Amino acid sequence: MSRVLVVGGAGYIGVVLCEQLLEQGYDVRVLDRLYFGRSGLWSIQDRAEIVVGDMRSVAPEVLEGVDAVINLGGLSSDPTAEYNPEATYKINTEATRDMAIACKAKGIRRYVFASSCSVYDKGVLEDDANLLQTEESDITPTATYAKSKYDAERYLIDLADDDFCPVMLRKGTVYGFSPRQRFDLVVNTFVKDAFSSGELNLHLGGEMWRPLLEIRDAARAYIACLEAPEDKVRAEIFNVVHQNFRISEVALRVREALRPFNVDVDLRPTYGMSGIRNYRVSGEKITRVLGFEPSIGIEDSVTDLVTRMRRHQYTDFSNPRYYNIRWMTLLEEATDLIKVAGSMFDDPNAANAS
Repeated sequence: MSRVLVVGGAGYIGVVLCEQLLEQGYDVRVLDRLYFGRSGLWSIQDRAEIVVGDMRSVAPEVLEGVDAVINLGGLSSDPTAEYNPEATYKINTEATRDMAIACKAKGIRRYVFASSCSVYDKGVLEDDANLLQTEESDITPTATYAKSKYDAERYLIDLADDDFCPVMLRKGTVYGFSPRQRFDLVVNTFVKDAFSSGELNLHLGGEMWRPLLEIRDAARAYIACLEAPEDKVRAEIFNVVHQNFRISEVALRVREALRPFNVDVDLRPTYGMSGIRNYRVSGEKITRVLGFEPSIGIEDSVTDLVTRMRRHQYTDFSNPRYYNIRWMTLLEEATDLIKVAGSMFDDPNAANAS
């Protein structure tokens, strides 16, 4: 039985990937800082080995007996990355490189890395922003998150040789249900907004393009790259995209998918430019080279998401745990308060008494 180390395995995509790996007979070890706690691990905690740790400082024993690494770790999304650019680069780029070096020294050949299609973002004002971009497109990402992923790819490619096989997946915007749920991703956000307010806000009128990918398809893509012959994936970058949609069409599809659940939705276009991303991406290469093709569309995913939300009674949509940047800022605030005041349950006289 092959043992796979999943870095960030307690995260949004990580838990779903671990579920699929376990179902296919892999021995799974998770390395995760557990920023979001253990609640997302309920579906795998009795079947996988959970190691609490930071990918910036990996103990040698974490790699013992490991046959392959899938690295999903890091600070994800633009707002989270911009909150602390220095930490983002150290985690997303330098720690990715350092772990790859450690894997190579340990004789671990396969290293699958979670990159992002956000490296293609040109914004809405560029003349070629609507062009379909491929892995061969000339890109120079400048946003903190995109640049951290792009630079990590460069390091991994430089490390590739006959003894080390890194492969990079640039995923589209992921959506769908996870035991570690997020509502700060566009399809999930629309579902959340439909239930909480009955309104979907379309920034810039929903005119911008976005490549989308269902979370279960994302997990399948990692496994496809894990199992592919080395000569097909060594130092290769693959875009993983189901389809490209304008955000306005995403909203319409979400609205239609919610009709059987008796959820009424109004579309509210706005025309502010803040935070707008716009890019279209081809996923043809991974289909041609590996025969992999995403298959789950927005409507099926929304149906699954709502069914599971109701089954698990997801109703507290304002909970910061569902939003990466909100949770990170809350943790920072709590850390600062505890430094000053300590835990509210600690007895200040206990130290003196001892």
